[in-house]
Amino acid sequence: MQNQQVYDELVSKFEAKWGAKPEIVAYAPGRIEVLGNHTDYNEGYVFSAAIDKGTFFAVSKSEGTTCSLTAADLMETVEFDISDVKPVKEMTWANYVLGSFNWLFDGKTADAKYGFKAMFLGNIPLGAGLSSSAALEMCTLLALQKMYGIEKDKTETAKIGQKAEHTFAGCPCGLLDQASSLYGKAGALVKSDFRYNTFENVSLGEGVAFMMVKSNAKHALVDGAYASRRQACEDAAKYFASILRKPVTHLRDVTMAEWVLYRGGLSETTAKRAVHPIGEDERVLQGSELLDKGDLKGFGALMYDSHESSRNWFENSCEELDAIVDAAKAIPEVYGARLSGGGFGGSCCLLVDPTAADKIASQISREYKAQFGDEPECQLINPSDGAHLV
Repeated sequence: MQNQQVYDELVSKFEAKWGAKPEIVAYAPGRIEVLGNHTDYNEGYVFSAAIDKGTFFAVSKSEGTTCSLTAADLMETVEFDISDVKPVKEMTWANYVLGSFNWLFDGKTADAKYGFKAMFLGNIPLGAGLSSSAALEMCTLLALQKMYGIEKDKTETAKIGQKAEHTFAGCPCGLLDQASSLYGKAGALVKSDFRYNTFENVSLGEGVAFMMVKSNAKHALVDGAYASRRQACEDAAKYFASILRKPVTHLRDVTMAEWVLYRGGLSETTAKRAVHPIGEDERVLQGSELLDKGDLKGFGALMYDSHESSRNWFENSCEELDAIVDAAKAIPEVYGARLSGGGFGGSCCLLVDPTAADKIASQISREYKAQFGDEPECQLINPSDGAHLV
């Protein structure tokens, strides 16, 4: 469903429910992670892009202090008072909005003075690792900031969404998803530096797009696998801080050469986990130089290297994602491919010639089906503008 259709459906459902069109509508896109995997919490670098699918959030003031929030796809509604905002155990989709509202007012939501009537609808495929949750947080925050007359810059807004995710949704995410949704730009990547929380756009060039291939491996940060990898990175950083003659607070401060020299002091597993973000930081910086020269094939080769690092060192890939990347390597119109997001299922991100999209999708689907008996979902994605008021 195209964005205009989503918008039209949302406004019409809003009007049917409350008898008037919404006062404010905001839009926020999902994101793809292109290079720099598990680097955000290591204070490193990431290349990502806002995608051409997203979520719309429509809102009007309510009479009194009651808030009413409806998910337009399910037509389920959660109601609460501005003085009593806390996570819900049922209809947990509401927690992304509840948390965003709560932290927009620094936990003092009674200061809002009046409630709201809100409804949201999007077209980001769920469970594909495209960050539908961050898109919902960002469009919620832009709309509520406008309605309540609160001004926050993009980075502050991203941090409020991240806090909502940590405290209301219970997911200890980095800032990548929220920042990518806000800082996206058509035809460009977002280059993030998570030490300083600075974000810039780097042009991708002409005649190229991404294809997201969603595996049917359930996207889940399984059995504390995310937490254990994060812990290994922190342990490795402490070790390098103790032996290198320079300040080290995160793996961002460690070079590949230093890892090679001193890895012997780490357990084998911790050493393997640590080399992934160290290598990813170097790949993002190298990727910047290649994009400046217009070398898309060189940039694509770094994506393949990144996936090999996920597969062999960080071990956050799976059989299905590996099969997609291996199939992609045999197609000349695919320049690069890797898993996207946390891993352990979800999607692969491919850098492709968009004129060959049908050929690429059918070849990958055919090989995937031969191996797993079902077909992946393939979608062409163009890097797009970030979140905004409609």
